[in-house]
Amino acid sequence: MTNSIKATCYHCSSRILPGDLIETELGGVQCQFCCPGCMAIAQTIHGEGLEVFYARRAQTGEKPAAYLAGKDIPEKLKPYDDPSLLGRFTRAHGTEGDLETTLRLEKIRCAACVWLCEQHLRRQVGVIDVQIHYVTQKVMVRFNPSKTSLARLLFEIERIGYEAWPFEPSLSLDRAKKEKRQLLTRLGVAMLGMMQVMMYAWPTYVGADITPEFEVLLGWTSWALTVPVMLYSAGPIFQAAWRSIQSFKQTHMLGMDVPIALALALAFTAGTINLITGSGQSYFDSITMFVAFILAARYVELLARQDAQGGAEALAKQLPATCERILNYPDSQDVQVVPVVNCNPGEVLRVSPGEVVPADGILIENASALDESLLTGESKPVEKKIGDRLYAGTHNILNPLMMRIDAVGQSTRIAGIASLLDQALLAKPVMVSLAEKWAAYFVAFLLLSAFVSSAIWLYFDPSQAWTVLVSVLVASCPCALSLAVPTAMAAAQGAVTKLGLLIVRGHVLEGLSKSTDLVLDKTGTLTMGQPELKDIINLRADFRREDVLALALALESGQRHPLALSLLRAAELEKISPATLIDPVVNQQGKGLRSGPYRLGSAVWLGLQQNAQEGQYGQVHLADAQGLIASFVFLDTPRPGLQNLLQTAKLRNVAVHLVSGDDPATVSWWAHHVGIESYKGACTPEEKYEYIERLQSEKRFVWAIGDGVNDAPLLARADISIAVGAGAPLATAGADAILTAISLEPLAKTLALADKTQAIIKENLLWALVYNLLAIPAAMLGLVNPWVAGIGMSLSSLAVTLNAWRLRKA
Repeated sequence: MTNSIKATCYHCSSRILPGDLIETELGGVQCQFCCPGCMAIAQTIHGEGLEVFYARRAQTGEKPAAYLAGKDIPEKLKPYDDPSLLGRFTRAHGTEGDLETTLRLEKIRCAACVWLCEQHLRRQVGVIDVQIHYVTQKVMVRFNPSKTSLARLLFEIERIGYEAWPFEPSLSLDRAKKEKRQLLTRLGVAMLGMMQVMMYAWPTYVGADITPEFEVLLGWTSWALTVPVMLYSAGPIFQAAWRSIQSFKQTHMLGMDVPIALALALAFTAGTINLITGSGQSYFDSITMFVAFILAARYVELLARQDAQGGAEALAKQLPATCERILNYPDSQDVQVVPVVNCNPGEVLRVSPGEVVPADGILIENASALDESLLTGESKPVEKKIGDRLYAGTHNILNPLMMRIDAVGQSTRIAGIASLLDQALLAKPVMVSLAEKWAAYFVAFLLLSAFVSSAIWLYFDPSQAWTVLVSVLVASCPCALSLAVPTAMAAAQGAVTKLGLLIVRGHVLEGLSKSTDLVLDKTGTLTMGQPELKDIINLRADFRREDVLALALALESGQRHPLALSLLRAAELEKISPATLIDPVVNQQGKGLRSGPYRLGSAVWLGLQQNAQEGQYGQVHLADAQGLIASFVFLDTPRPGLQNLLQTAKLRNVAVHLVSGDDPATVSWWAHHVGIESYKGACTPEEKYEYIERLQSEKRFVWAIGDGVNDAPLLARADISIAVGAGAPLATAGADAILTAISLEPLAKTLALADKTQAIIKENLLWALVYNLLAIPAAMLGLVNPWVAGIGMSLSSLAVTLNAWRLRKA
């Protein structure tokens, strides 16, 4: 019995109580457990061949539930396989019927936890891909619904000792608010403690004549006020430092909270000992001031991070928390205000003017106009009629409308865009990884410097040893160094998202700053693929321009093909009314339109000789019994913002190439029309791929822009790829970023922003380097007190954060 009392659980490391001992053999070794749940989890981990987890994890002390010993999905998780919940928490991926879901992980404590969850999920039947981001604690899982289920995925995560729940943007916003509120409360406690302790330490600073008894009273009062600052305000710092130390054997790196926690612990210990012995300096004023300033810096950092955050959290800010649900539609118009998360497909909602559409659906009553700028980047209202699709996050402008929900939660379009944004967090840019790596090495260097300088002072002047040790640890904290790159990248990505460019992979901004060549597709990229009436030629003497447009408008009324829509737009722009036709309009498929003597159609049908014009989209001819009346010449329209993009590229010495599958004459005309010197027409997708490959063989850094569907090889080969168009089909294009706006203007601004981002990163790194080169020697020489060092360290962190925050204004 004595041995069982001293034994600890193999899985959770908690003490095994008498009578609770359970033993089993794992990997040829007899292991002891405190409960059936721990044994079941350990057997699962060993069964998957993932037992190396136990050598690299951060230990826990929590006991799992006993039902995990079986393989049956518990009742509490089975509802997630119901079609209504499955539709809320999953979204279609690709054309093979696969589903994708975003889950929020719970109880994640270290990198080993992330590794175990990822490896275990990857080995489940039906799981295609798994990506986990440690900071956001979100996992994106792609799976085959015919081989596994959402409930099974949740249970498998629980079987290895963790918890996962489908991600809900509104709940994430609540967590973000809670995080901000908790940090603000900790900061408030630290600020209150700092002010009180500084007030009690003031007599010491001014050399006031006070009695020893009163001095002892002020000292113990300062100690009592410092304790909650240490335990509550600085609690997360100590927890993070402890986790970093625990994982040191696996990572061989220490986090930046380690020197902070060490400095606080040493200063508090030394101050307490000096207070008890009645000799030496107490550091309570320095401690409280240091904690207050570092929390202030972290609060500003949190604001910047949440302001520039990507993915669903940023987009969810646009969604309402509640909505108006109509009961028993259409028999009743009674409205019930309910949380959006409680709505299901098939239900009818009412959206008043000025409100935000809470879910995807179909307009079933009252035509209106909506602002879809959140999804498209265009602020011009979009007319919606009965039967049109409505998207969550768009603003109703004109009339109160009724809509029937057909998609909620993760299956909405806004959630699909958010998932693309979240992917950018899964891949760190090279500069971020290097900054984190060097910051970790710097922690080890400053710890060594602090103890060496303290040892030297202990030999020459023991009274200064503690002060120097604490000052070096505080002053040289690498907060500014570790924040220099990530804060700038996060702020820049937030600014780019607001412009209408969704960054899917984190290296885009870093890559754009060093790009040398830009390769453009034509149709759908350089041009809109929408014809516009360019000219009316061959006009007969007895007709005016207005007359032929009025006849064309009357013939084309009700037609939906591109050239007809172009004629209708031109007539509307010139405020021309349709002519009155005596005979009905007859549509002769593949030829044109006829009404009495008037015919509108192709030159072949009308028996005319067509004069080809380079770069044109097409021609339509109007004729009567006497012959040709007029010819309408159409030209494809250049995409808005194209000239700004080309001009920005030229200023940065980026060579622009036009590569298209269109005929060479058209491509040549467009290249000269917009001022592109390098071009090639009649290219197959393979030839586009080879074109970029040749540029890269010449050590050129290429970024390509395509429509995301026909240009998949082009986008796949380029160093940086940007897809232009609607978000839904672009996930399969493999693009690094997605342009949701119609205009190319955001790309011109992003190119300039990429350079500005690199400049700010260099400024931040230079400031961090200069600060540490000045602060470390000053602290080692005993020229800086701990509280001054704390202020300097906090101000250095604030400086890099606020400098990076300037990118938000781009």
